[in-house]
Amino acid sequence: MKRKLRMGMVGGGKDAFIGAIHRIAANMDGLVELVCGALSINPDVAKESGEMLFLSPERTYLNFEEMIEKESKLPEGEKMDFVTIVTPNFAHFAPAMLALEKGFHVVIEKPIAFNLEEAKQLKQKVEETGKILLLTHTYSGYPMVKQAKAMVKDQVFGKIRKIYVEYPQGWLSKLSEREGNAQAAWRTDPKKSGKSGSMGDIGTHAAHLAEYISGLKITKLCADLNIVVEGRNLDDDGNVLLKFDNGANGVLMASQVAAGEENALRIRLYGEKGGLEWAQHEPNTLMVKWLDQPAQILRAGSNYTGVLSTYATHNCRTPGGHPEGYLEAFGNLYRNFALTLSARLDNTEPSKEALDFPSVDDGIRGMAFIDSVVKSSLSTEKWTDFEM
Repeated sequence: MKRKLRMGMVGGGKDAFIGAIHRIAANMDGLVELVCGALSINPDVAKESGEMLFLSPERTYLNFEEMIEKESKLPEGEKMDFVTIVTPNFAHFAPAMLALEKGFHVVIEKPIAFNLEEAKQLKQKVEETGKILLLTHTYSGYPMVKQAKAMVKDQVFGKIRKIYVEYPQGWLSKLSEREGNAQAAWRTDPKKSGKSGSMGDIGTHAAHLAEYISGLKITKLCADLNIVVEGRNLDDDGNVLLKFDNGANGVLMASQVAAGEENALRIRLYGEKGGLEWAQHEPNTLMVKWLDQPAQILRAGSNYTGVLSTYATHNCRTPGGHPEGYLEAFGNLYRNFALTLSARLDNTEPSKEALDFPSVDDGIRGMAFIDSVVKSSLSTEKWTDFEM
């Protein structure tokens, strides 16, 4: 590619947290530029946000329908290449579907849609159009998560037997949705967030991480969802027993009422010969544990070739000893997506490392996980099949 990829954005105006994260991530490697946006449903906020981001008034749109329709009619050398959707859950499906129909590739926040049926329709449209869809499961972008996945795939631990994954947060320990917290308000509203709160928001991250690193698929689960804070409309806490397709079992915990916790995502995985441990609070470190020898500490670093997998070093931006974190992990998703899309436009083959990013299939499994967890929690049966 002799040019940057052109990005449009739906949502993510001046007061939105995740929109700014996406823009930083997309811009990190100089492969993408923001050229247009429908940044808010509030016309004044949309216009002001466009001005702050130096978008031309002609390409600062007041709704996604207008943006996608007008962009589709621009010359090939001017129109956006893809659209990033950073709206609340209930507003994911319509812009994603319209963008695919009009010939645009899509980046979308998780969960992919409001319900499983919408997710399946998006998968069908992706298959019909042949377009690329990136689902931003951020944590799969960390280099040492990719190292963990590579080690499991290479069977250095033998058959995987046990997986523990937990994601405790404390930010919803009070009834913040009634105290003017806009993020809390929509995330705890079933009309905007969907049928699950904590499990839909962060439990899906934990489930994806477990499947991503292990290479296994959840087949059955037994869930207990709780509303801890009185007056809340969706679960803010939950525990899930898991069974995987190789016979392994696991435990998943997701809570947003773990007072004092920030984003304490952590996974432990054990096989016949050893195991591993990774935590987002120390993302450059992977603890490797062996049955018959001392534990090892592996560290991220672009200079550790020959020790780390190519998937890990491909996603390292600096030599060892220089901290890389959440923004870099997010940037890795965008870079791999951009490299894959650029190769597509150049009629060349992307590297296997560049192709490693979450797709519409991960979105389907995320929505199925939510459905299965809610169904299980409401059931008196011990085990519920993971159904898609």
